[in-house]
Amino acid sequence: MKFFVDTADINEIKDLAKTGLLDGVTTNPSIIAKEGCKFLDRIAEICDVVKGPVSAEVAATDYDTMIKEANKIKTIAKNVAVKVPLTMDGLRVCKELSDGGTMVNVTLCFSANQALLAAKAGATFISPFVGRLDDIGEDGMQLISDIVDIYGNYDFKTEILVASVRNPFHVLESARLGAHVMTAPPAIIKQLFNHPMTEKGLASFTADWAKTGQSIL
Repeated sequence: MKFFVDTADINEIKDLAKTGLLDGVTTNPSIIAKEGCKFLDRIAEICDVVKGPVSAEVAATDYDTMIKEANKIKTIAKNVAVKVPLTMDGLRVCKELSDGGTMVNVTLCFSANQALLAAKAGATFISPFVGRLDDIGEDGMQLISDIVDIYGNYDFKTEILVASVRNPFHVLESARLGAHVMTAPPAIIKQLFNHPMTEKGLASFTADWAKTGQSIL
């Protein structure tokens, strides 16, 4: 499964990129607003750091303005993916961009029917929001299971990008179900490295090595 980080914090992105385990980046208007940065400049900066897909979202909601914004965004870098909302106008933009060879991430997916429409529109990625479904008492991971089943019935090229990831369980279940990608905030990704038994074992090994008085270097 590919690991994307959901942030526009360039320092966090650089830190995770150094591990060699980061496959891409996702952003949205809320994330950009939080950083207080210039949108086009920050997306270009991220694209220089990460060679995989970098999602940059349009701000408009009507077709005419969305397509103008999308055409501007797609010129930032070859690895930029234009992010559009899962609306009728959004999917119209998706179809037009996809037919022209531009990567498109369709966001704010909350049903399997919506995911089916996005795949038919040629989306590169579909972003189901599991955490937000959990917040309203629905089962976000069931949506992932449904989309995996439906896409498996057809020759869709759309990759399932699990979004609104709130905890390591979401990551684990996404991988178990066969989702192609997950995107999570830096803090959630860093949690995946941690286990108390790993820390305990490392402390023991370090103490025992110190007793030998040796140095490998």
